[in-house]
Order: sequence, then structure tokens, then C-alpha cells
Amino acid sequence: MTFPHLPPDIAELRARTRRFIRDVVVDAEPAPGGRLDQATRDRLRVAAREAGVFAPLVPTEYGGQGLPIEHWSPILQEAGYSPIGPVALNCMAPDEGNMHMLNLIATEEQKKRYLVPLAAGDVRSCFGMTEPHPGAGSDPAALRTTAVRTDGGWIIDGHKRFTSGAVGAAFCIVMARTPAVHGSPEGATMFLVDMTNPGIRVGEAIHTVDRSIDGGHPHLYIENCFVPDDAVLGEVGLGFRYAQVRLGPARLTHCMRWLGLARRAHDIALDRAGKRELFGGPIDSLGLAQHLLAESVIDIETSDAIITKTAALLRSDPKAGSAMSSVAKVHCSEAIFRVVDRAIQVCGGDGVSDGLPLAQYLNEVRPFRIYDGSNETHRWAIARRASAGRRAAVQAGEQYRGNAVVSRDGGA
Repeated sequence: MTFPHLPPDIAELRARTRRFIRDVVVDAEPAPGGRLDQATRDRLRVAAREAGVFAPLVPTEYGGQGLPIEHWSPILQEAGYSPIGPVALNCMAPDEGNMHMLNLIATEEQKKRYLVPLAAGDVRSCFGMTEPHPGAGSDPAALRTTAVRTDGGWIIDGHKRFTSGAVGAAFCIVMARTPAVHGSPEGATMFLVDMTNPGIRVGEAIHTVDRSIDGGHPHLYIENCFVPDDAVLGEVGLGFRYAQVRLGPARLTHCMRWLGLARRAHDIALDRAGKRELFGGPIDSLGLAQHLLAESVIDIETSDAIITKTAALLRSDPKAGSAMSSVAKVHCSEAIFRVVDRAIQVCGGDGVSDGLPLAQYLNEVRPFRIYDGSNETHRWAIARRASAGRRAAVQAGEQYRGNAVVSRDGGA
């Protein structure tokens, strides 16, 4: 993993992160399939602060490293080399995305109340968007949770599911549909809801194959939940717009973290193929194994390139960057899965055992093709944007190129 054009301070942070993950975090990993216990999590976070690698994406005024978005990837890939690395560094979903959005949208008072303890790692958070069918999932327009105006605030009612991180979270950012009020448009609004609020409760757990997110993915019940006016995050009716502020970068940080884990899986495969012998020589001398290893290098490098392009766009043109993040999410989620899957194949029977962590890595990365919008939904959006963009170009004067040429000489 080389990043030759990093500024010196970013290169040094990357080197510190690399050392910390490989020298400290890897040895603290739970057994494959297990969850990180609270005592180890707390110990690693203290060590991360001492190593100067804690909260890399958080602004410096809130105790973080203040990385600009175009330099997130080298650091998050190093963090993701261990499945618990992002937790140790406080750059794991959903907290990372929530911190990013709070920094951009929250009032100063909201930042003091919610962002400061979240950035310090003193609390965790969750994001309440996904709902049971027929509510919002891949289609946010299907949002069924509602918030209605009342004296001094709002009453929220709804049912969320797959609320990642909800068990043990201090607060939830809840998306609810709101009517047009006081000049604000009808639409969706985000609310900051303390999990101690009597109108919100964590429900049934949803048992998934991944283990890296603290707090699981449970149901969340919101019933007659009163929140004051100052619980509104941003402006009333603009929740879907703010969701893009969060989701574009959040999709990309998932790509970065999981690409780091794909590099770990590929290292395991390379080490195994270089030392294990089969048919009179090391596995990496066999053409079939070489093909698997080469394909993984290609997937890693193309993923890295598209992440870099998308991060640059998110900095210079957020709308274009958000659109490109769909392309990155689809490509990386599938490429990363292939890398881990090939590593398992190279390692044979041990690859599917708990003697190596690869099978758990596969469980960790497989849900990414569903989380943050299914790949099928993203492909639909990508195709619509491509078609609309081409129509606009033709209408603006570009030559239409869809007509077949009729041969007049009778040739084929």
C-alpha cells in the first residue's frame, strides 16, 4: 500500500496508524466470530489517544486529527486492516457518519451536547432511517415515521429496524416525515433524540453475520415521543438533503475501511501461497493460484483509484461526489468480497475454518452490498443519471449516435 504524494504530516499520521494497528490492535482482536468486549475497546481507545491516532476524521477543535476528506482513505485503509481498528480509532459507522454530519449541520449548542462526547469516544450513537416493510429502506420516499407539531416541540411516532449501533447508544438521529409548517416544506426532518427519552426504546435484536459494529442492528420503537424544538437537526423539511451530506461520505468511508480488510485478506493469501507447497513447489508458482492473486491485486487497485477520485469530488463538487459515491460503493463492495473470497480459496480448508479469520472477514464484508442502499438500487440510480446526462448533452448540441448506419453497397 503506497501513497507517494501525501503531505508530510499526513504521511506521518498514516505511518503512526499503521504501526498502531499492526503492533497493538491486531493482537487484541477477538476470536473469529466474536465481538470486541468493552474493556478491550476502552483500553485500545486510550492507547490510540496516546499514539496520536485517535479520531482521525474529527476536527481538531473537538480533539481529532482534522483530516481533509481527500486524505481520509490512506488512514482509514490502515485502520480497516483490523476489523476492530476503526472502533479503536473512533472512525467506525455509524458514529463516524454522524460526527461528520453534526459538524456540518448542528448548532453550536447541539455540537456541545452531542458532537463533543461522541468525538471523545465517551458515548455512541445511531441513525434511525430504515423501517420495516412497507416503510423506508432503499427507497427513502417510503418513509412512514412521522413527526407532528405540538406546543414547544414535536411528537414522533414510528418503527425503525436495522438501527445500527442502537444498543447502548446515547442518542439517535431519527428521520421522520413532517408536514409543511411555518414556511418550511413538507418532507423529512432529522431529530436528535436522547435514548433516555421515554418515547423511544430498543426492541428485538436482528442477528446478522457481521460482528464489527457495536450495538448491533435492532428494531427501534418510537411512540408518542416528545422532543423540543431544539432537537431539530438543521432545518425542518430538509432531512433528505442532509441525508446526502451524511450518506455520500459514509458510503465512501465504508469502502475505505473494508478495502483495508481486503488488503489484510490478500496478505494472508500471499503469505500462505508463498510458503505452502503443492505439486512440487510453492502455491504461488502455480498458474491457477497466480490468476487468483493477480485478480485480487486488480480489484484492490481499481477500488483504491475510484475511492481517491470520489473523495476528491466530494471535496470539490459534493453533488458530483455523492453521485460518484454510488459507483464507488457498488464497485468496492463487490471487489472487496471477491478479494476475501479468493483468499479463502487460496488457503483451502483452513480458509473456511476459524483457524484463519478469513471466513469472518467474508461475513463482515458481505452485508455491504445491502447496507447503505442495495447495489441494485445504486445501479438503478447510476443508470438514470447516465441516461439523463446523455439526453441533456444531445439536447445541448452533441451529435446523436444511436442510429444504425444502412449500408448502400450491399456489403455486410
